Amino acid sequence: MTDRTTESVPATGADEPAVATAAAERGLDATVLKIAGVIVIGAIMSILDVTVVSVALPTFAAEFRTTYASVAWTMTGYTLALASVIPLTGWAADRFGTKRLYLTALVLFVAGSMLCSVAWDITSLIVFRVLQGFGGGMLMPLGMTILTRAAGPDRIGRVMAVLGVPMLLGPIAGPILGGWLIDAASWHWIFLINVPIGIVALVAAWTVLPKDAPQPSQSFDVVGMLLLSPGLALFLFGVSSIPETGTVLSARVLVSAVVGLALVAAFVVHALRTEHPLIDLRLFRNRSLSVAVVAMSLFAIAFFGAGLIFPSYFLQVRGETTLAAGLLLAPQGLGAMVSMPIAGNLADRIGPGRIVITGMALVTAGMAVFTQVGPSTSYVILLGGLFVMGLGLGATMMPIMTAALQTLDDASVARGSTLMNIIQQSAGSVGTAVISVVLTNQLLDRAAAGPAMAAQSDPEIAAALPPGAVEAGLAQAADAFGSTFLVATIIVAFTFVPAFLLPRRKVTPTAGAGAAPTLLH
Repeated sequence: MTDRTTESVPATGADEPAVATAAAERGLDATVLKIAGVIVIGAIMSILDVTVVSVALPTFAAEFRTTYASVAWTMTGYTLALASVIPLTGWAADRFGTKRLYLTALVLFVAGSMLCSVAWDITSLIVFRVLQGFGGGMLMPLGMTILTRAAGPDRIGRVMAVLGVPMLLGPIAGPILGGWLIDAASWHWIFLINVPIGIVALVAAWTVLPKDAPQPSQSFDVVGMLLLSPGLALFLFGVSSIPETGTVLSARVLVSAVVGLALVAAFVVHALRTEHPLIDLRLFRNRSLSVAVVAMSLFAIAFFGAGLIFPSYFLQVRGETTLAAGLLLAPQGLGAMVSMPIAGNLADRIGPGRIVITGMALVTAGMAVFTQVGPSTSYVILLGGLFVMGLGLGATMMPIMTAALQTLDDASVARGSTLMNIIQQSAGSVGTAVISVVLTNQLLDRAAAGPAMAAQSDPEIAAALPPGAVEAGLAQAADAFGSTFLVATIIVAFTFVPAFLLPRRKVTPTAGAGAAPTLLH
């Protein structure tokens, strides 16, 4: 396995480029589309559950009479479980088969949802969210593996576009759905709604997903599991604790993060010396995958971090309701829906490099709009910026995934998709923590911002403040948000560096796991 890229036709036959080109011309056939439908249902449940719960945190705090910091662990626990189970998915998919494991993941997720709906205190809710996260963590990488195997390497771009649908719907529909369910019924229904959807997904998966052929010959990497999964969980626990502790120098943050990184480092040494490691780090010899990992890391840190504070700006500075804030974020999803199918098709035809660069330019331009936000900035300008960001998102995340997986052979796809999902989840958690700390510090530097934002939802606080204090405080708060968006915009801009190194022509895998790509004219 080598990282060199050859610029010639494959040696396996003179007609092979024409065959590959003809394959790339085909759309997704009915069989692949049916499989995609099943996978999208599962992925939507998993991703929606992150954003739906985000709007329920104040309700949990009031219902269980606890602090906001405590109820935040209903989200953090889910994310930690999700990240820690992903490393097991690649091996388990090979060992037990993707269909069996996908059905198991759905059962775990639905069971966790049912238990969450009957939680009697905040501790039980956090525990049940962890169980739910174990199921949800397997759904996306398994779905990616099943779909890429069904479609073949020449149509991975279009497959990634399909998988992008739940990633778009989650941030848009989650706050809207969560706010509506809590207002119309109760908090229990943000979990109970997963039960009928999960049953439909189970029946569809049992019926539609193809039978697979498990490969029981590979031994399970017990040492790797004991190093990587706890390492990831401890590292993300430490990083996720930064907003709560207010500093990276607290023992809770430092000890957890350092021990976690030490375990991950030990796993790297172990994996490079083991024949069948839990995560095959030898895939990094593939240049396209390595560059895609760097690009995904930077993009996820900036985009998911900024995604956390878009609704906060609308809620706390503009005084919008939860439902209205969710609706105001819709242009971002609409923009991505426009560009994602086009980007997926072009990535299959001309390679993902040019597509990602274009997408990054759009994301940077759209996010730059929010660096200038004020307490009364025109919604026309803000929604336009979100739409442009959405166009860029549709041409960025999934083409980066395409760049990583398009050059892998069938035997490496499961491990490659698992690796990319670990990177995405970990980077997203880091980004959320970083942007949260930046915003918190920016707000602390502006003393009038906190009371003014609190006054937006509490008339008594507003009445107690002197005349003009709310207006002045909201101006300071908007400035704090703008400065935070500037940090995210700068991080996004750094993604241009690896984006320029992604393949700019059509690539196909050659023989051998993680083999070097072959460029087609």
